[in-house]
Amino acid sequence: LLYSAVTSFCGFKVNSGEYKLMGLAPYGDPTYVDTIREHLIDIKEDGSYRLNTEYFGYLDGLSMTNEKFHELFGGNPRQPESRITRREMDLAASIQAVTEDVMLRMARYAKRETGARNLCLAGGVALNCVSNGKILREQVFDGVWIQPAAGDAGGSLGAALLATHAYFDIPRKLNPNGRDSQKGSLLGPGYSSAEVRAYLDRYDLPYQRVEDDVERAELIATALAAGRIVGLMQGRMEFGPRALGARSIIGDPRRQDTQSVMNLKIKYRESFRPFAPSCLYEDVNEYFEMNVESPYMLLVAPVKEERRKPMSHEDVLASGEDMLQIVNLPRSDIPSVTHVDYSARIQTVHPEDNPEYYRVIRAFKEKTGYGVVVNTSFNVRGEPIVCTPEDAYRCFMRTEIDLLVLEDCILWKESQPEFDDDEDWMSTHELD
Repeated sequence: LLYSAVTSFCGFKVNSGEYKLMGLAPYGDPTYVDTIREHLIDIKEDGSYRLNTEYFGYLDGLSMTNEKFHELFGGNPRQPESRITRREMDLAASIQAVTEDVMLRMARYAKRETGARNLCLAGGVALNCVSNGKILREQVFDGVWIQPAAGDAGGSLGAALLATHAYFDIPRKLNPNGRDSQKGSLLGPGYSSAEVRAYLDRYDLPYQRVEDDVERAELIATALAAGRIVGLMQGRMEFGPRALGARSIIGDPRRQDTQSVMNLKIKYRESFRPFAPSCLYEDVNEYFEMNVESPYMLLVAPVKEERRKPMSHEDVLASGEDMLQIVNLPRSDIPSVTHVDYSARIQTVHPEDNPEYYRVIRAFKEKTGYGVVVNTSFNVRGEPIVCTPEDAYRCFMRTEIDLLVLEDCILWKESQPEFDDDEDWMSTHELD
């Protein structure tokens, strides 16, 4: 509730914009930490806490914050879509620091009480991958695992497991190789090649069918290396809020402009929003200060020191209030996945979880020497991640994605018919 209140005050939507606040945090300084601790939250040594409800509006009104909260932070909340100022950046940094403190205290207390070697996390705050990464780096536990649909949607998974093991008495089986059994969280709907081709043929949409998996991966990797942006719809859809290579838009992490191009011309979202790297699981330590798998993109770690390009905090401050100017400062040899604080929200890709995606990244490494690609969800801002071939095609044509992969069918933007962006386009095109 505290994190959501600050999310709302900074002009983002509650229960969906919290990750924007997390992404904004590295641009600011935690100047409001003492104010938050003094007035809003009392944190105990074991991580338990109490909020001062005098500053919040959600108990007796329709807003998260009230006038007392606004006075505390120097004025009215930021209006959505208006310019982001230094206040919002510093508030984001401050609430992130407080959240990390609470989570670390809880983790250490749990360790002292239980002596357990491993920690499992769920709940919406467990989607705060920066805090998760901090717990991992502090080595409170030997291992940390976060349920990929950690928010309320994860209740469906819990219900299925409860019925399986408690009601039907089916014994739990551990994966003998020590990895989890959630199959990369690829638990959603999937579409066969025949279904994809039926859709494309119905509307007479030009495509190239590439049935050989290796040849298809090489074609995609060649496009990425040439600076093309690729939309992927392959296999079963991801369960949870992160695109993990089944419904993803991918790009070349070596290019300095990939982040701003994808944000402004494809995702149509705030320029400061970072993108995640998808990395071959065996190569993760070549790029990032991390030695564990992160299959669900729920851990943040620093980019390796030797890959960084010097950039002082003064460089960021000198860029002033212009977020795009700050974003475009090169920070490493993989600039499009390196955040302003040299961190990255990492997905490691294992061939057991997603062999198709693994092959693409492997082919990209063979062409470029880099076993990592930019990965963001296949959607535009304000819309859900694409599910069906029609969803994917519409998003492809509405944006500046260059290449669309629908299972084993490849579609190039320049070969497509003119697209009329309205709800009747499909029926009209079919009649034509």
